[in-house]
Parts: sequence; C-alpha cells; structure tokens
Amino acid sequence: MPNEAIAGARKVSEVLSWGLGQVQPALRAAVDGLPASVRRVAGYHLGWWDEHGEPTDAAGGKAIRPVLAQLAAEAVGGSATSALPAAVAVELVHNFTLLHDDVLDGDEIRRHRPAAWHVFGVRDAILTGDALLALAFDVLATGGHPAASDGVRTLNATVLGLVDGEQADLAFEDRHDIGVAECVAMVERKTAGLLACACALGASFAGAKPAEVAGLRDFGLHLGVAFQHVDDLLGIWGDPAVTGKPVHGDLRARKKSLPVVAALNSDTAAARELAALYQGDGHRVATEPAHAANLIEAAGGRAWSEQQAGLLLTRALHALDSINPPPRAAAELTDLATSLIHRDH
Repeated sequence: MPNEAIAGARKVSEVLSWGLGQVQPALRAAVDGLPASVRRVAGYHLGWWDEHGEPTDAAGGKAIRPVLAQLAAEAVGGSATSALPAAVAVELVHNFTLLHDDVLDGDEIRRHRPAAWHVFGVRDAILTGDALLALAFDVLATGGHPAASDGVRTLNATVLGLVDGEQADLAFEDRHDIGVAECVAMVERKTAGLLACACALGASFAGAKPAEVAGLRDFGLHLGVAFQHVDDLLGIWGDPAVTGKPVHGDLRARKKSLPVVAALNSDTAAARELAALYQGDGHRVATEPAHAANLIEAAGGRAWSEQQAGLLLTRALHALDSINPPPRAAAELTDLATSLIHRDH
C-alpha cells in the first residue's frame, strides 16, 4: 500500500512544500534582524532576491533539515510548530556551512546560479556565514523553551563536529593513506551530524523521552551518511542540470570522497592506476576527470557507495521503527528518507 494512503500521509513533495511554508516566515524574520551588510548577501544566497536586492524566485534549497526537525516532533506525538525554533536554527547552520564550503572549495555555482562569494566577494560571504551561525544560536536560545539550553549544547557540539569534519575533508586532498573507516567518520561529523541534530532537536522541542531522541538521532545519522554517499556519486556522475554543478566537479576539485576512497582501498589494478593519478598535487585527476571516474567505477567504488546507501537507509528506518512513531509521521519520514537516497545518480 502506498505510504501516502496511510493515515492521510502526504507525498514527499507536499511535505517539503509544507515544511518550507512553515519555516520560511520565521527564517525571513530572523534574517531581517541581521545588519544590512550581511542581510543582502544572506537573502541572495537563500534565493529571496538577486544581487541588486530585487525579489526573485531563485531556488533556495529544499529545507530538508527543517522538515526533518518538524517531522521528528510529530514522530514523538508533538506538533511541528513546537519544533520551529529548531527547524530555523538547523537551516541557518546549514546555510552557514554552504557559504563557507563554496569559498573553501572554490565552487562558483550554488543552486544553479553564481555562488555568493563569486558575486559579493570572499570576505562578504565568510562574514555572512558567520552571521548566520550566530543567528542560529540566538533563534534556538530565545523564547524560553524548556529544551533550549540542552538544544544549544547539542547544536554547538554538532557545529564543532562539522568544523572538524570539514578540516578532515580538506586535509584528505593532500593525503594518500586514507582508510574507508576514517572517511566514513569524517562524513558522520561533517554531513550526517546536522541531519542527526535536526531530528534530535525536533524531538526534544516536542518533549520527547531520551530514548525517542536517541532513536531519531540515529535515524538522522544513518540517513546523513547514506545521503552523503548519494551526494558523492552525484558529485562524480551527476547530471549538471540536476545538481547545478559541473560534471566530474568533485574530481576536478581533487576530492577524496567516499567512492574514491573505497576505490583506492580496493587493491585492484584500477585502484593502483587511480592512486597514480592522485599522486603529488593530484593535478592529473583534475585534468583527466573522466578517466578517473572510469577507474573509480572499475575499482568498485561506485557500486560500493550505491550498496552502502541502501544498507544505511535500512538502518535509518530500523532506528525510526524503534521509537514506534504514529503511522502518518512514520510514513512521511520513511518516504522522505527514501526519496533522498533514491535520487538519480
């Protein structure tokens, strides 16, 4: 039976539209309180206006993390509204990371248009990211919610993990001895941590029991690693029309992503040839990305990431089942998680 037929469960597109509709007014209100110098860059990055401040309908992201926070609240019998501070806070942190990541990686395109740093300059993009991070903690801490204090500590630990994971990811570019487990641990901090945090905060703000918070945190963590596997696959083989980034973009940037690291550790002829491309400064990978992509596939990296994404999705759904959520919330979280992993790649 289709999940949308279960207890009035909505389709994924409807859930995302609903979640974005819930969080956008609060997000705009928060950003409106920023100094004008960074508010202009933030609004551009979020897709609200162009570089001149004129309203636009540019894409501003799907609000996956806020939606997870809101659905997590419903999964423990609470209301999505109770999780709104958590939803806004995780979306602000997410956009802080995107602004900084684009600078660190030199990515010129974000959401199918020029990245903020490419339009406004590196300094303005970095400072705007800093402002969004500060704003996230302010949103979470104010309002007098009983879960706010613990929530701030949870978010702070998550941000520290994000920074540590980003540092490790960048350091991987200059290393040739990265193990698969080390790469997965980096992803758990950098990507999966914020999804886990979104779920945990949403549950906490809805008054969840500790076991429910832990179950939803595990759901988000497994989903986050699976999500990164798919992102890494798209970063190599994705369609630019879908991803908004150039084909083979991660290879041109010499990223040692999950499928790359798995391929390099496969002890195959293709792995050894791939390792030779990555030797030194990795210049050959950047200039021969199509050849590198073929080697990664031949060494099993692509198949491994696809398999891992499926296994991790199963673990995420088992964690969700462990808290015995209401049928509608369970169906909507299941469908959302499945859609995030079964993207075209």
